[in-house]
Amino acid sequence: MREHRLRVANMDCENDAARLRRSLESQDDIEVLQILASSGTVRFSVDENELSEDDVRARFSELGFPVQEQGEQARLPPFWKNPKVLAAIVSGVLLLVGWLLSYAVDGWLPLSLYTLSILIGGYYFGREALEELIFERQIGIELLMTIAAIAAYVLGQPAEAAMLVFLYSISEALEGYTEAKTRSAVRALMDLTPKTALLIEDGKQREVPAEELQPGDRFLVHPGQSVPTDGEIVSGASSLDEAPVTGESVPVEKGVGDTVYAGSINAEGSLEVRATKAFAENTISRIIVMVEEAQERKGESQRFIERFGNWYSPAVLLIGIAIAVLPPLVVDTTWYQWAIRATIFIVAAAPCALVISIPVTLVAALGTAARHGVLIKGGVYIERLAEINVVAMDKTGTITLGAPTVTDCEIADQGDVPSRDEVLAITAAIEQLSQHPLAKAIVRFVEGEEIQPRKATDFKSITGAGASASVDGQLIYIGKPKLFEDELKVELASLSDVVNRLQDEGKTVAVVGTDKIAWAAIAMRDTVRDNAKHAIAQLHDIGIKKVVMLTGDNERTAAQISKEAGIDEFYASLKPDDKVTKLRELMQQYEHVAMVGDGVNDAPALAEASVGIAMGAAGTDVALETADVALMADDLEKLVYGLRLAKRNQSIVRQNLILSAIVILVLVVGAVTGQFTLPIAVLGHEISEFVVVANGLRMLRFKGTS
Repeated sequence: MREHRLRVANMDCENDAARLRRSLESQDDIEVLQILASSGTVRFSVDENELSEDDVRARFSELGFPVQEQGEQARLPPFWKNPKVLAAIVSGVLLLVGWLLSYAVDGWLPLSLYTLSILIGGYYFGREALEELIFERQIGIELLMTIAAIAAYVLGQPAEAAMLVFLYSISEALEGYTEAKTRSAVRALMDLTPKTALLIEDGKQREVPAEELQPGDRFLVHPGQSVPTDGEIVSGASSLDEAPVTGESVPVEKGVGDTVYAGSINAEGSLEVRATKAFAENTISRIIVMVEEAQERKGESQRFIERFGNWYSPAVLLIGIAIAVLPPLVVDTTWYQWAIRATIFIVAAAPCALVISIPVTLVAALGTAARHGVLIKGGVYIERLAEINVVAMDKTGTITLGAPTVTDCEIADQGDVPSRDEVLAITAAIEQLSQHPLAKAIVRFVEGEEIQPRKATDFKSITGAGASASVDGQLIYIGKPKLFEDELKVELASLSDVVNRLQDEGKTVAVVGTDKIAWAAIAMRDTVRDNAKHAIAQLHDIGIKKVVMLTGDNERTAAQISKEAGIDEFYASLKPDDKVTKLRELMQQYEHVAMVGDGVNDAPALAEASVGIAMGAAGTDVALETADVALMADDLEKLVYGLRLAKRNQSIVRQNLILSAIVILVLVVGAVTGQFTLPIAVLGHEISEFVVVANGLRMLRFKGTS
């Protein structure tokens, strides 16, 4: 069985998705894995010995959901070719003609036109109502509208019934275009990558579809062109605009050996690039898939509304029946009067605006965030982001650049200690085997000193403290001063004052030696990001109570960095499990705490926080997969943007819910008291739905400015 992921046309809502699922599940040779209604995407597996790709495409077309080409999103046909829109227009024309004729003639002709208007306009949503009732065992809004239209017609109000059907059918037809509008942010991401690539084979250039690129292929990117897939530059140098991927507006200088991302725009020089990922696996493609899947992950409020709707619609129907039946049994009134009021009540109480108020806003917000370099993994995380009170941050690579440089190498004035060059050669031998930023800084420094590293074996990482390895048969340690003092019980002696002085200068100090003697202290300094202080000030401006730094570095270095960046509070000398413990304490005190880190070394802390946020995730597969929110660029201001977007999303959702509830309440009271006619209830119902949708779509234009 091979898994496929395809985008299909004509999937405008959950009802379409349910119909496709039922059709596919009835077929033995296709196994449905996932259907994403908001993006029109289907994930399934087939046995390729039984069904070819052409067979699969033909099968989907037969079911009424034709497959879209690779890298393209389903687009709705123009109004004049959309059967739902045409049915609604015909219904409206018949209603108008019937209404005009009713002033000239009585009898069967206007009634016939009204009847045709109801049958044609109500065909699609009436079919959906029956399918939902029969196959899903649910009473939905479509069924409420269908029952109301039939009741009005039977009660002698065919014109009102036709108006209800016409207005609701127009609303249903336009829902697909609303869905398409919310997909525009993802479509913009799709349009970033070129459809073709200039492949280099045997010294010759050949234009091929971008999706045919495989790892190892070489391709050219000329000035002004977009990079078709992720790769590594093998020839040439240029500046690239990575805003499509990271949201960073400043072009980045790239040369031989540097990584380029799909969708980046080449500014001036021609580049020869070796593909490192296939088209379907490149950064832009993965972001698109993650955004589409995130749009299906519903927040708590949306799940509540859906659970509420599951019993609300049946309750509306039961109350409508009670309104029609009970009053005439109790008071002296006509059955007809209360049957009409019951019909109007069913329309007035239908929760269309209430149900659509959250998803349309959420889908628009998630797509917009991704377009600005902030990948939020679902509705639940955008809701949690809006509630964050405290932001905790790792130091290295988050507040600082994560590229420390060696500033000092002080040799101990005691015992049998190797020379400075020997210490550095041994230290580099160990650090070459480590991935820690401080280790890389030492290796770079030794290379710059033109010292040849020794050979190390039996490398072991000491979590949160340092590392050890065997060099020339001797076990050597490198790590925090506390590793020697507390774990190895080695006196720092003359190095003690040196360590204190260097730490007072805000530097990170690593000690090198054996389990008997400390040889040297190597000091490193990391630089605070240029915009860190401004970003942290902005966090306070948008309502964050406290910004906390959690670091494994020493107290004095942490204090210096905190002062430079404007951090409210810091906790130093923390091991990974200590960070988790501290986060739990912060969450007990403040409840909603976000953790910002690199998504790899900080994975346990990110998992513990209310929202785990990985920074600089564009080139890190692990961070993209594990974080709740991924900031594609190494830019703390993207964190500010994400929090502002979440708060705006929450505000718009709240506005929509309040408006929907007020409209329903007013219409229901008017219906039960007899103050509103059926046309007024229908108009109030549909206008409120359009207002809610328009309000939610404002998230597509969110810029993030205060």
